[in-house]
Amino acid sequence: MRKSNWWVHLILLVSSFLAVFPVIWILSTSFKPEAEVFSNSIELVPKTFTLENYTTVLTRSNGIFLTWFKNSALIALFTTLVGLVLSTTAAYAISRYKFRGRNGVELGILITQMFPGALLIIPLYLIVNKLGLLNSYFGVILAYSTVAVPFCVMNLKSFFDTIPYELEEAARVDGLSHFGTFTRIVLPLALPGLAVTAFYSFITAWNEFLIAITFLSDEHMYTLPIGLQQFVNQYNTDYHYMAAAAILITLPALCFFLFAQKFLISGMTAGGTKG
Repeated sequence: MRKSNWWVHLILLVSSFLAVFPVIWILSTSFKPEAEVFSNSIELVPKTFTLENYTTVLTRSNGIFLTWFKNSALIALFTTLVGLVLSTTAAYAISRYKFRGRNGVELGILITQMFPGALLIIPLYLIVNKLGLLNSYFGVILAYSTVAVPFCVMNLKSFFDTIPYELEEAARVDGLSHFGTFTRIVLPLALPGLAVTAFYSFITAWNEFLIAITFLSDEHMYTLPIGLQQFVNQYNTDYHYMAAAAILITLPALCFFLFAQKFLISGMTAGGTKG
């Protein structure tokens, strides 16, 4: 290591520690018994290792946590699917075709990113209420897609812009249709963008709280972020149960990231060999 770069490595180590330490602390708390969590001593490694917190979370109220898990999984997966379909087609059209109002459409998508997400809750609530979709999967998926699609469109457009148009022209000379060129040439080369889009759409739906708690009123329709709030009582907070639930909630998102990362690497390889 060069002497001139030691401070760079030091900053990276400190930054990594600050980023990872809260996760390690939550993981440690999830394995501590209640008495140790609320004791005055502060220790990272549990004195008594227990799985009771996880068991209580999974069996609480006749397995309501698993119901919340199912709700979050369905909503997140369908939001990801809708986000991919709408953003890929819209981004490709903006990137490749010149039509009247194209600049206005692109500007409108950019403007939607300038407003805080909380401001969208009231208009989205009124629209979903008018459609009679409150307290339903479809209503929440519609709201999440509204939030996720604009960012995904602009993200994918930048990927489509980097793909040489000559590849599509050559494919059409070989007899491929516009749709065949899009699915067999463009999409494989844009896999890194598709992976980012899928991950962003999934995380948007998996971790979102404000829209979910506004649109969902039935306990059996709750998603995991709302369910996590149920461990905060009027006079105390069940930190040990909340930590265990947080770890369980994090695992699917981590698995999805690893899955998307695999396609991200393969997409980069495909782009380098086919381009």
